[in-house]
Amino acid sequence: MQIVTSWDRKQYKAVINNDSTWFINVNTPAAGGPYNITFNDGDKLTLTNVLIGEVWFCSGQSNMEMPVRGWKNQPVTNSAELLLNAGNHNIRLFTVARNPSLVPLNSCRGKWKPADIESVGSFSAVAYQFGLMLQQRLKVPVGLIFSSWGGTKIETWMDKASIMQHPDIELPTQLPPLTVDRQPPTALYNGMVYPVTNYGIKGFIWYQGEANKDAPDLYKSLFPQMVATWRKQWGGGELPFYYVQIAPYHYGRDSTNKGPQRLREVQLNAMKMIPNSGMAVTLDIGAERFIHPPDKITVGKRLAHWALANTYHLNTLTFSCPVYRSKEINNGRLQLYFDYAPLGLTTYGKELINFKIAGADNVFHTAKAKITNEGIEVWSDKVKEPLNARYAFNEWVIGELYNVEGFPASSFRTDSLMISNKP
Repeated sequence: MQIVTSWDRKQYKAVINNDSTWFINVNTPAAGGPYNITFNDGDKLTLTNVLIGEVWFCSGQSNMEMPVRGWKNQPVTNSAELLLNAGNHNIRLFTVARNPSLVPLNSCRGKWKPADIESVGSFSAVAYQFGLMLQQRLKVPVGLIFSSWGGTKIETWMDKASIMQHPDIELPTQLPPLTVDRQPPTALYNGMVYPVTNYGIKGFIWYQGEANKDAPDLYKSLFPQMVATWRKQWGGGELPFYYVQIAPYHYGRDSTNKGPQRLREVQLNAMKMIPNSGMAVTLDIGAERFIHPPDKITVGKRLAHWALANTYHLNTLTFSCPVYRSKEINNGRLQLYFDYAPLGLTTYGKELINFKIAGADNVFHTAKAKITNEGIEVWSDKVKEPLNARYAFNEWVIGELYNVEGFPASSFRTDSLMISNKP
């Protein structure tokens, strides 16, 4: 096999294996194009209109899958504006076709498309906004590989070796129909992740978790495993992994159910467990009766801030929500301190209504709170000797706490009490 790259007219030779596969590394120029790549094994094939740039793998369940044009009776905020301005041929979009498998596959169906009204309309709103912001800021071509399936658990995006470490998870012996949302463990890793692991990428964005809301403790173990496996399959190292915390939503259960907020807590803590990772918080943009919140544009922008600041080293750019760091007890009140809030905190004029406080009896009461020069002060007349506080630790909630740069705080708690996710 002979390969010729138009940017330097250099010739490469690859040895074809007995199974007809081959692999070769080629030198690439600075970002730009378009270029051509010619392959010749006796029959000549030329790929035209090839761009060199930044490629990101975008995956998850339905909130990642939701397209710019929205779904039936489910809108995407400002989709008309995004589509009106869709015409940036320096953004290329690739959708991995749905294809669950019991074994890892070496190929997938899909086609690179320039970003235009048609291709953008059917593409992930979160991923497109992320790529659009990167392209506009970096001024280089951006490619987005989109592999997502609504309603799926994290288990289906994981490899067999990882799943076998959890004996309670049953590996499939056959596949359900393509129309079934909840594909079994390993099926989508095999058919929709593994086939593209030889494609060079800059990093990952991920929006998933709703389907695992009733098993947050298991998710705590599975999520870092999945990230580690994906990084290994793409060649090792710590490729950046930026993800979205699931949004508040009224699941229609007894209000004492703690599964969704506990999963948000697991995702918050995962930033400490997964190196070179970051989380976009959605506590302020959920929708009580829509599990697919319309504001996907803000989500994509918050992910892009993580990438631009940390992967592309725009060091003065703010990227993180304020994160609870520590507490002090002072005269019957709790003082809470935060990281990622160098200019302090704000509510944009709203009252802090989502704090609760408890003493030694671990009974949490609605509390008053105010922003101070150091952080947050929390108190309640019903708790004379406070020990712990919780913020927005509910299934459905609208957060009102931000850092001054405009990023919302996640729900959090200062205690480490065992909490059942059952009503």
